[in-house]
Amino acid sequence: MWLITLAAWVAVGLDSPALARTQLKNICRIKGQEQNTLRGLGLVVGLNGTGESGDGPTMRAVARAMEIMGAPLTSTSGRGGLEELRNIKNVALVVVTATVPATGARRGDQLDCFVSAINGKSLQGGRLVFASLQGPNTLDKRVYALCQGQVMIGDPDQPMVGVIQDGCQMEADVFTPFFQDGHITLVLDKNHANFQTAAAIAAGIREKYPESLVSAVGESTSSDADVVRAVDAANIVVQIPKQYRKDPVSFASLILDVQIYDHEPEARVVINPRAGSIVISGDVEIGDVVVSHKNVVVEAGTSEVFSPLDVDDSSQPKLQQLVDQLNSLRVPTHDMIEIIRGIDRNGKLHGRLIIE
Repeated sequence: MWLITLAAWVAVGLDSPALARTQLKNICRIKGQEQNTLRGLGLVVGLNGTGESGDGPTMRAVARAMEIMGAPLTSTSGRGGLEELRNIKNVALVVVTATVPATGARRGDQLDCFVSAINGKSLQGGRLVFASLQGPNTLDKRVYALCQGQVMIGDPDQPMVGVIQDGCQMEADVFTPFFQDGHITLVLDKNHANFQTAAAIAAGIREKYPESLVSAVGESTSSDADVVRAVDAANIVVQIPKQYRKDPVSFASLILDVQIYDHEPEARVVINPRAGSIVISGDVEIGDVVVSHKNVVVEAGTSEVFSPLDVDDSSQPKLQQLVDQLNSLRVPTHDMIEIIRGIDRNGKLHGRLIIE
């Protein structure tokens, strides 16, 4: 039944070649369109005795906040009045972060921000009174956003972290430029980055826009390789044609809609021991191997000394078939994971093993 189902699926795939193609936007992005993280320090107040008392950094932060708001501490004992704050228990010093989308953000936009306590016992019931966030570049001292609002605790078992919905307001524009020197760079995602796919994308773009690419630099003698070039397994550089120089957005849109044959990523097995999950791509094969684990013995291979598994046209046994046999023998998932790891250590797993 399994072989019949597979044959039927293959037949459908041959009758519908469009199913074997994918748009570039599904497997890559344009360089420059990345998320950016803003970060800073802030104070959470209104805690029910779960803050930090007598902590130097917290007291200095409170003193600075009071100074900014026009109520500076009196200078006593040569310590800037910090002694007055020693018994405060309803405030905590926190790290505040916010993520700017890959498309950027404009002044006035509101984002979610996340708070993580540096000290104290719990942020439950607290409110972030203020925090100023700077960019990922520590040399840039500009304030990009201001944050404030009620802290919501998502996990009662982790009361030291929380989120503030729309608590971050942008105070500066963040742009994410997507072209440079008349070029855009396509970046393949990590699950599709390989030399074959990069080469196929470059060829697909040349095929889709041959006339535009020839005129990209305004010279009929230009080589296609000069204007569409796979730099490595993950990056493809495309020169913007002359007719799109003033409208690069349209060209980027057209490029991302280009369809190529869907090159499968490398054969992989992804295992999550904690969740007990095993995800196998359909092309993972195994070599001749005898599996002996506890009271289970399974032979897998194609040579005469083995009792072979059923195989397809590749004449190599599939890992999925072995897992199906182990499952039919009611082998626990934990044991199957150990068997797969053993096959990999033996050099008989013809694919990449990923342990999450």
